[in-house]
Amino acid sequence: MAVHTSSAAEAAAPTTRERILTEALDLFAQSGYGGASMRELARRVGIRESSLYNHFSGKAAILEAIVSEHGPASSASRLEEARYKQLARQPAAFCRQFALDLVEQWSDPREHQFQKVITAERNRVPGIRAKFADHFYAREQSMMTDYFRGFALAGLISTPDPRETARLFAAGLIYIRLEHYVMGAAPSPRPKVIEAIDRYLAFFLSLIAAGNDTDNKKRKPKGETRGKAAPD
Repeated sequence: MAVHTSSAAEAAAPTTRERILTEALDLFAQSGYGGASMRELARRVGIRESSLYNHFSGKAAILEAIVSEHGPASSASRLEEARYKQLARQPAAFCRQFALDLVEQWSDPREHQFQKVITAERNRVPGIRAKFADHFYAREQSMMTDYFRGFALAGLISTPDPRETARLFAAGLIYIRLEHYVMGAAPSPRPKVIEAIDRYLAFFLSLIAAGNDTDNKKRKPKGETRGKAAPD
């Protein structure tokens, strides 16, 4: 029995690579990318400095990995999970699940560190700005558009442009984040954030509800049919 418990604990323990990224995120947030040294990072992880290079080619590669695995990248990865694919015909449930997952992400101290790092460093380190834009604008928005296009083609929502609908959905959530996690002196209590999410979702879903296409029919180009998704 003890052997199984030990094996389970070892499986749950973070790998050296994960420990490096966790400590690097904390170090970059505290000291800035330029002020952080590989020596200090190795000390925090508890390994030799030379051992860092068994996992990453250098400090820039560590920052690139952080960008690839945190923030918008983690949102994009969630959209590929089975639990989201099961909501491909449930627009209301999809939107709520995505919003609630964002609340969890926003509440994570690592996300606050990530935003501090990326805000300071994305214009200073070659390649970071492009990688950040790729994960946020290209990957995440492309997948969000695919979900809304699927809703439209199934007649579950009314929209002349799934891409703009996805952008509108994301924009409202961004403003909620700014209001409750960024602009204030302290983050808002979770119940207040959930209340804001619920209010926004009710409004947004009413805008795209199936059947709300009376005005859209008047504006649609000739030959466009109800529920047909516009090209990107």
